[in-house]
Amino acid sequence: MSLRQFYPRKNSRRQVSSWKLIVLYTTLVVAIGLQISYPLIEGEALRVVTIATVYWAAAAMFLHAIITYGMVYALQFISITFIYALGVEQVGSRTGWPFGSYEYSGTLGYQIYGVPLVVPFAWVMLAHPLLIAARKVTKNWVFLYGGVGMMAWDLFLDPQMVAEERWTWEFSGSHVPLQPEIPLSNAFGWLLTGMGLMAILNAVLRIDRRKVTTSSAVPDFFLIWTWFSGIVGNLFFFDRSGVALSGGIVFGLVMIPYLFSRRFGPPTNI
Repeated sequence: MSLRQFYPRKNSRRQVSSWKLIVLYTTLVVAIGLQISYPLIEGEALRVVTIATVYWAAAAMFLHAIITYGMVYALQFISITFIYALGVEQVGSRTGWPFGSYEYSGTLGYQIYGVPLVVPFAWVMLAHPLLIAARKVTKNWVFLYGGVGMMAWDLFLDPQMVAEERWTWEFSGSHVPLQPEIPLSNAFGWLLTGMGLMAILNAVLRIDRRKVTTSSAVPDFFLIWTWFSGIVGNLFFFDRSGVALSGGIVFGLVMIPYLFSRRFGPPTNI
């Protein structure tokens, strides 16, 4: 009979350095802080904050992708999302398909052939956390789950930007329920293009790529914050209860299964 010394297997994932986490959390806090200031300011300050919020939030999601999944994953993600979003917006603003007839104002900063540079980064801002959520909830319907999430987010975004005259719509047909200023075709367009983006990202980006011990706390918190602030902001600051209701219900249909999966589902490497 022999005795063998048992050595527990070490965690194969690297620990994240403190300074990286500080940079990541600081970037997210700045983005959230800018969003909190949104209903409290106006004029030029509001315009600058609108643009800065998107860049800071997109930076937070990009940093999380780098730290958690690696530089190759992060560069693939941001390249695909940026190029796809810019292409979709170029086609949409010129042809009216699939969103409807709309036009950007010049208040959102530098434009690439009529599309503000900040717009594709808004796609980056939400695509990363929604892809994580979709992969956690489902294996075969990631494209649909993520597409609904992108559409749900725009139910909050579009009325707010139209009210600030960041872009304008021309339509005479059906509108989004409880949002008379937004054409129904816009919701269809976001669902369609969101599904397309999620299908590409899910096909290209490997799922089992988490390299370190970081969690999905940053993208999770950003999704929860987007849901919460969309409801509270429209109810108490913008006086748009219809937007709070429609956006809150649809975004909730995305968030509730994900939060349930996070709490009660099996652990994953996503």
